[in-house]
Amino acid sequence: MGKYKLAGLWALAMTILDQATKLAVVAYLPHMGWEKIVPGFFNLVHVRNRGTSWGFLDRSDISWQIPALIIITIAALGFIGYLLKKTDEKDKWMISGLGLIGGGAIGNLIDRVRLGEVIDFLDFYVGKFHWPAFNIADAALTVGAGAVLVSMYIHRKNETDSV
Repeated sequence: MGKYKLAGLWALAMTILDQATKLAVVAYLPHMGWEKIVPGFFNLVHVRNRGTSWGFLDRSDISWQIPALIIITIAALGFIGYLLKKTDEKDKWMISGLGLIGGGAIGNLIDRVRLGEVIDFLDFYVGKFHWPAFNIADAALTVGAGAVLVSMYIHRKNETDSV
């Protein structure tokens, strides 16, 4: 399978999964609603975020963050395309990672364009200590970044082994 097809399949799968789960959450839970799934560890919630990760820039008193985040995301998608073009066909870790990152970026971009905010719904916690709520797109971004790091480690190790 070619690199563009593999990355595209990952991106498409993550975008569809992200948007489908967000639609289900909106249909199932009212805004700011929650349901305990695994007591002491995991809740399903319905929260919105106008900002970025961990609520950075999530403020209603500033109006520039949504257009800025849309522009940044589009630029990042262009950079992902550039990196993919430069990636060797055999580097499945990098190709898959870029596809996952692209799919996550597209999933949250759809929310920002459509709603002016991102829907988050996964709430993991231990006792009173909560990880900030996130979504499938955020998970895809994180796993994709991990795959890119694995690729970089493998290639760095291969370069040092051949010296």
